[in-house]
Amino acid sequence: MDVLNFFLRSREAGKKLEQHRLRLYRIAYAWTHNPALADDLTQEALTKALQKGGQLRNPNAGKAWLYTILANCHRDHFRRNRETEEIDTTSLVHDSTPEKESGQQEIVHTVRNAIAKLSEGQRQVVTLVDIEGFSYVEVANILSVPIGTVMSRLCRARVALKGHLLNDMARGAAMQEAKIRRIK
Repeated sequence: MDVLNFFLRSREAGKKLEQHRLRLYRIAYAWTHNPALADDLTQEALTKALQKGGQLRNPNAGKAWLYTILANCHRDHFRRNRETEEIDTTSLVHDSTPEKESGQQEIVHTVRNAIAKLSEGQRQVVTLVDIEGFSYVEVANILSVPIGTVMSRLCRARVALKGHLLNDMARGAAMQEAKIRRIK
């Protein structure tokens, strides 16, 4: 007797679903613009609705339930078929390497040490003009000194900075040579 009731219920449910098939197809076609895919999605939604018909609690919400199933089928289809890229064959190359970053930090440290060796007036002018990008007039106003003083301090600061950096580079090269010596 239970088998007969199940068969009759599924037949009634099938008839009700068939009434909505054309509407489901139109919605699926509007979403995909592909007749074959719209038909597949409609068939999948109807199949799931037949299989899960017992889960529908409110028979009045059947129409919304069907469209929810269709939307889920549509979402699942594109989730399954989205393009993927094989990451094993992808070369992950970045311009920044630890060696490059370390070298840049070393340069920054060397320049900061060289600037620290300058006199206070030269340090102020070189940092404001060369590092912060202020104009000579702006620096003169900031430091409350004549523009000629800014220019002369900047000139002397650049010459001194160049000397400090060359000395540091020569010292670093000498240290490298000392490390590379061959011992027999």
